[in-house]
Amino acid sequence: MRRAAVLGSPIAHSLSPVLHTAAYTALGLDGEWTYSRHECAEPGLAAFLAECDASWAGLSLTMPLKRAALELADEADAAAQEVGGANTLVFAGGRRRAYNTDVHGITAALAERGVHRVASAAVLGGGATAASAVAALRDLGATAEGAVTVLARDPARAGGVVAAAERLKTRVSVAPLADIGRHLGVDLVVSTLPSGAADPYAAELAGSGAALFDVVYAPWPTAAAAAVEAAGGTVVGGFAMLLHQAARQVELMTGAERAPVAAMREAGLAELARRAASGGA
Repeated sequence: MRRAAVLGSPIAHSLSPVLHTAAYTALGLDGEWTYSRHECAEPGLAAFLAECDASWAGLSLTMPLKRAALELADEADAAAQEVGGANTLVFAGGRRRAYNTDVHGITAALAERGVHRVASAAVLGGGATAASAVAALRDLGATAEGAVTVLARDPARAGGVVAAAERLKTRVSVAPLADIGRHLGVDLVVSTLPSGAADPYAAELAGSGAALFDVVYAPWPTAAAAAVEAAGGTVVGGFAMLLHQAARQVELMTGAERAPVAAMREAGLAELARRAASGGA
């Protein structure tokens, strides 16, 4: 039996087991692969990895483990190195290889909604997902000086995003989130804030005319997403990002040439609908 899992804290409501298990079924790997979830804070990651035997194919890592996962890897792909965090570990030949599939998840989610190029953007939040967003924006063409502004509740704590931008050979400006109204003359706003945190800015976002990519996927829509959509703006939700980053993980861990995205999407949306109907997050 080949094993994979998602680790993080908190982890109880992760949708990853649903997505990966649906992929295994569609790929004909039922009974051969299993995917679980494990509560794991940063101090416990090294010990967990030490217990992973040859049956383990890989791990998905969510907060707060992305930086630690990169540090504990034997090698890493360019995206993980540039962003400074890994959301995927693949075990092969006794070595741990780190990947960042969040960047791919962001660009693929935007492409589904017809967003293939971005000249200017505002990124709300200053954590690991914001760093991945900066990398995705670089890939989408937002490379000119002043093209990307990072709006953080505490700008002093956005150092990780600034460092990632330097590794990406791009420059970002940093400003207080409270000043959001001054920085919305952009093509795209990427909110990496937790659920509900962008709600106070819904009216400003809707009035800006910018497209909105909100990484929250439940509950959906967020107040910000609903306001932008009501104003006729383009909205991209976090489920699409989660789906596409998971699809890339499936390919990396199983060796499948192409993940069954349609089957994964159907299973994920069905689970979200079930949770919404039952009052779950």
